[in-house]
Amino acid sequence: MKMSYFQDTDTLYIEFNQSRVVETKDLDQNTILDLDVDGNVVSITVEHASNRTDVHQLTLSGIAA
Repeated sequence: MKMSYFQDTDTLYIEFNQSRVVETKDLDQNTILDLDVDGNVVSITVEHASNRTDVHQLTLSGIAA
């Protein structure tokens, strides 16, 4: 899993895996969901992230060994 924040476009990108994207769904005007061939979530893109999330505060828990 990888998270990236692009300050110049205020975009948060969360990648759950590197599967090939076969479908993209707009959940709302500023949220995009990418799915693989089995319907599993590959990534989520959040536009205007600083207004919709706390991109400057990241808490990570439950990391698998």
